[in-house]
Amino acid sequence: MSNTGASIYVVDDDASVREAVGSLVRSAGYRAETFGSAQEFLATPRTGVPSCLVLDVELPGLSGLDLQQELAKANAQIPIIFLTGHGDIPMTVRAIKAGALEFLTKPIDGDDLLDAVRKGIASYHASKQPGGNLAQHSLGQEKLEEEICATWDFEGIVGQSSALRHVLDLVETVAPSDSTVLILGETGTGKELIARAIHERSRRKDRTLVKLNCAAIPTGLLESELFGHEKGAFTGAIAQKVGRVELANKGTLFLDEVGDIPLELQPKLLRVLQEQEFERLGGIRTIRVDTRLVVATNRDLDQMVAHREFRQDLFYRLNIFPIHVPPLRERATDIPLLVHFFVKKHAKRMGKRIESVPTETMRALCRWHWPGNVRELENVIERALILSQGAVLNVSISDLTKAASVFPSANIQTLEASEKELILGALREANGVIATAAGKLGMKRTTLNSKMRKLQISRSDLFAA
Repeated sequence: MSNTGASIYVVDDDASVREAVGSLVRSAGYRAETFGSAQEFLATPRTGVPSCLVLDVELPGLSGLDLQQELAKANAQIPIIFLTGHGDIPMTVRAIKAGALEFLTKPIDGDDLLDAVRKGIASYHASKQPGGNLAQHSLGQEKLEEEICATWDFEGIVGQSSALRHVLDLVETVAPSDSTVLILGETGTGKELIARAIHERSRRKDRTLVKLNCAAIPTGLLESELFGHEKGAFTGAIAQKVGRVELANKGTLFLDEVGDIPLELQPKLLRVLQEQEFERLGGIRTIRVDTRLVVATNRDLDQMVAHREFRQDLFYRLNIFPIHVPPLRERATDIPLLVHFFVKKHAKRMGKRIESVPTETMRALCRWHWPGNVRELENVIERALILSQGAVLNVSISDLTKAASVFPSANIQTLEASEKELILGALREANGVIATAAGKLGMKRTTLNSKMRKLQISRSDLFAA
């Protein structure tokens, strides 16, 4: 089948997009015709039907979805590739169920579009064979619909397990309010993505989401980062600085690792929560703000309160609406979706084309208990992509089994004891170098330091008999 036998029609009200897509299609050897609206497309006399239709969703007058329905009523079996400026889940699923072949988000990647066009042409020719019908591709459509729901919903949060769906239901519930949210979960579970999803579904979504990792800022600088300072407040304060609380006014402030905020700063944060006011460091003017607070931690704040490491009154104010993000081992059914998501994400950046993941590899990835959670899985996939030379993902299963022997999973041990054993094993492997051990565990150095304090791990424990 030669390219010259295929006609591709492009319908988009944006002239620049229309012409760019037309030029790309022609450069691949296909014939292309362009239209500025659905009405123009329907009104233009044609001797035949196109092999594939590239169609913008949001057209003036008759929308892309309306045009799809009109073609379906006329029993015109034309493979349709939808283009959209944003990934709208209900609209996407409706289009897929109605028979759309592909759904691409602008700005369009040229290779992705040409792949979809080739798929559309193949689908068109298959439908012309005796007994052929576009319904033969329903399995592919279901897979595409599943992938869209998994990767576009909730700003890149991938998965469909009941554990994750429960979390996302809570996000939908609390997002429209202005209540403080406490996100709990192990390192690497995606707590920042949950915070972003809350912000994007709130009435503050058009304002700023300001982020601060409290564990990454030295204690002496944290007050200035949070609340700002006046010129001359301390040595080196050569100019006034606006803090994160003030920057997030009318928006959302996300504080990661909130359990690492020193006790002496906690009353000032409590005042922001209760009174929505504060003073900059070295200042006397009271500043009022309208800031929503979303915080996250991998520490046990209840235990910290009991040990007088965290203020009880602040804990009560933060714990208004807790959301626990499950570790990856509790949502193992999401691992195949995550693997495909990370393969696509990193393969594109590396200029590689991975077409399959061996069944045994996928089974091994699903069996592994992932102490570093989603972050560890992404690191494994990225490394595998670097090492893979062909179209098949090459994950070294021996690396996982070796890691399993170094970091045995808990059977009857408590989670805390198991976590302590994992950390000690990583530190021994790294000869006590915390940064190296943190990399092995798939977590940040500051997070590992925090866990060592929490679990009372000292250097003397590393090589104890």
